[in-house]
Amino acid sequence: MSAKTSALLCGARDTVPMLIGATPFGVIFGTLAVASGLSLPATLLMSALVFAGSAQFIAVSLIASGAGLVVLLLTTFIVNLRHALYSASLMSHVSHLSQRWKIPLAFWLTDESFAVVQRHYLDPQIPLENKHWYYLGSCLAMYGNWFLCTLVGALLGNALPGMAGWGLDFAMVATFTGIVVPLLRTRPMLLAAVVAGLVALVACDLPWKLGLMLAALCGVSAGVLAERWSAAASVREVGNESV
Repeated sequence: MSAKTSALLCGARDTVPMLIGATPFGVIFGTLAVASGLSLPATLLMSALVFAGSAQFIAVSLIASGAGLVVLLLTTFIVNLRHALYSASLMSHVSHLSQRWKIPLAFWLTDESFAVVQRHYLDPQIPLENKHWYYLGSCLAMYGNWFLCTLVGALLGNALPGMAGWGLDFAMVATFTGIVVPLLRTRPMLLAAVVAGLVALVACDLPWKLGLMLAALCGVSAGVLAERWSAAASVREVGNESV
């Protein structure tokens, strides 16, 4: 087995825990999409071309309520702005790749793949050479799983119309908790998570999911300020010791 194939399979393997949480989420989306009036081909096409769980859920609900195209595009755009933060975090690791790599990897980037891939990139013991194959393996695992679960949910939508009320979406909450907690290694990271969580709770009733972006901005700002204060305190301590 070549090093590229090995990295690809390792990326898919390490993403399996994320697939467990995403599976019921994808099935519920397929069920809701069909119940909201989308045809089976349209539902599958959305998962194939959009591939953004939260944005797809919001889009389906807006379509069912008769919202206009401008509102639909603006709302899903705002919800997906968090991916700009993911991309900025990974940019230094993929800047050497060609466009034929960057474009599909950018399209396939999700919350789950970001969590898996970032830890892989931060491991200094693994050479950079084939890490993008690991990245690709994680993305393909998530993409294939999401499309398959959408198909299953759409086919089961008519047979089990009450599936959305079964509480299966809790698996996704548990998955995101598993993504975030291991990354909280410093006080600025912990402060950012706490601030973002509190703001998200307070602003959850804002329209168009603006509370999500507000929470992200407040969390990032709190983390940056805490990092600067920590660095300034370290400088002062060094200065006092030298004196």
